[in-house]
Amino acid sequence: MDNNRLIPIINKDNGDIAISGRMLHEFLEVKTRYDIWFKRMADYGFEENKDFGLVVQKRTTNNPKNPTTEITDHVLTLDMAKELSMIQRTERGKQARQYFIAVEKEYNSPEKVMARALLLANKELETLRLENRKQEQIIGELEPKASYYDIVLSSQNAVPITVIAKDYGWSGKRMNAYLQEKGIQFKMGGAWLLYNKYAQLGYTKSETTSYVNSKGLKCSTFLTKWTQKGRLFLYETLKRDGILPLVELCPDVEVNM
Repeated sequence: MDNNRLIPIINKDNGDIAISGRMLHEFLEVKTRYDIWFKRMADYGFEENKDFGLVVQKRTTNNPKNPTTEITDHVLTLDMAKELSMIQRTERGKQARQYFIAVEKEYNSPEKVMARALLLANKELETLRLENRKQEQIIGELEPKASYYDIVLSSQNAVPITVIAKDYGWSGKRMNAYLQEKGIQFKMGGAWLLYNKYAQLGYTKSETTSYVNSKGLKCSTFLTKWTQKGRLFLYETLKRDGILPLVELCPDVEVNM
């Protein structure tokens, strides 16, 4: 609000100027109480949210029991302020109207129009920059997930836990311990098995393999491999704990297929 003028004006965010109804009422030296006067003035055909807007302000009082009170004011368009001034048919009304005409002339001067245009352009540019930053952040948040998802989904093979562990820079032992702690798997007879809650969801594909030990004896071992569905389940589980694969921390790192 510009307080160095005959009647202070309000500079709105869109570049328009407006007038306080109470300020105008005070300048015009209207004897009628403001709320009664304004209601009567509004009946001349002015529309709320077009010609004026309601404003409720809090003010302090000298009453300890009620330290604040609400004051109703109105933000008037310049045209409405001019008309209200003319309606008064007083010397003050004439003075106010002439003042508003001068304000309007200044407002519409080439310099002021250019200044408002530059102000609006800068605000629009700032808005675009903000939106771009938001989009960049959203893309930045989505890209790592999409990248890892794409890598995982491009493979149809089931993989051992050691392969998935390498995606995080972990050892298979550490990954197995983590999954055990999360209540996803348990160890029995040297083999890692899923708890029933997860066993029927297609997360793993187990197989028995044969091998010859150091003594030349033929042996077999039970190996649990993780499907790509299971691999993504582990990704979401780890992510909830703030643990991300290396490819999302260091994009140049290769992920095991």
